[in-house]
Amino acid sequence: MPTEFTVRGSHSAFQPPERGTAQVTLAFQGPALQPVYDRVAGDLQAVQASVQELHDPANGPVTWWATQHVRTWAERPWNQDGRQLPLVHHASVGVQVKFRDFARLTTWVGRLVDAAEGFRLDGVVWSLTEAHRLELERTVRTRAVQDAVRRAQEYADALGLGPVRPVAVADAGMLGPGISPMGGGGGGSYLRMAAKDAGGSVELELSPEDIEVTAEVDARFVVV
Repeated sequence: MPTEFTVRGSHSAFQPPERGTAQVTLAFQGPALQPVYDRVAGDLQAVQASVQELHDPANGPVTWWATQHVRTWAERPWNQDGRQLPLVHHASVGVQVKFRDFARLTTWVGRLVDAAEGFRLDGVVWSLTEAHRLELERTVRTRAVQDAVRRAQEYADALGLGPVRPVAVADAGMLGPGISPMGGGGGGSYLRMAAKDAGGSVELELSPEDIEVTAEVDARFVVV
């Protein structure tokens, strides 16, 4: 019976992000519904106007954006003595804006933080373009298979056997029972907001980490 080798190959590549999608919420609250709704709707119009003047799908700085519908609700909060307080009305709406120019993203967010009281930046999602991501995934998968071949051949060489040939290749964890899947890591990022001066204006520092693309394969080989 031929000697069989089952190995896991992996490879990772890191690329700076090419797009940053700002996740924004506009929210306001008060004792009456209409003023709260009008405030959020007015802030939304201002945000939409600021995005439209930057929107150019081909060249940016904004390549895509979307808004949700304004959401309203009400609640009766309780104070620390267990007494129910008057009704409080809320209104909020989410906005997503994708930038290819990160300097303009920083400027846009900083301007709206100062201009819109209800503006909140929930985070920034960093990404590659679709074409570049697919190209990078193909490269990483190829390198992962090559890594599996190298590992199998090293085992065979250590045993004094000949060249190996593949008999099965699969995504990690799918080759057979008893082989546990291993998850790949993801690129992280963070956005820090720090007070610039006592006047309350805000300075944004965008510090995206490189995006990690990882592939893992399981492969089975036998000696030729």
